[in-house]
Amino acid sequence: MTTFPPDPNLTALRLELARLRSERGWTYDHLADRTGLARRTLIEIEQGRTIGSLKTWHAIAHAFDAPVDHFFSRLCEGHQPPAEPTP
Repeated sequence: MTTFPPDPNLTALRLELARLRSERGWTYDHLADRTGLARRTLIEIEQGRTIGSLKTWHAIAHAFDAPVDHFFSRLCEGHQPPAEPTP
């Protein structure tokens, strides 16, 4: 039997972006300047209308001086760890 992983928690990912941006008091314009991304792209990611590419998240991570895995670890929030295979 094939066991598929749960869907990624995209809500947790975008909420972490919103939390960090708010915590620093950054506007979308400020974050856009720091990332080189379009303001509209950042708004659409934070509002859940798009996911963003790996390159986009890499730029966001650098803007916050955080490793990209800080954001990507949020994708597994709420997931149960996989069960050990039965011998």
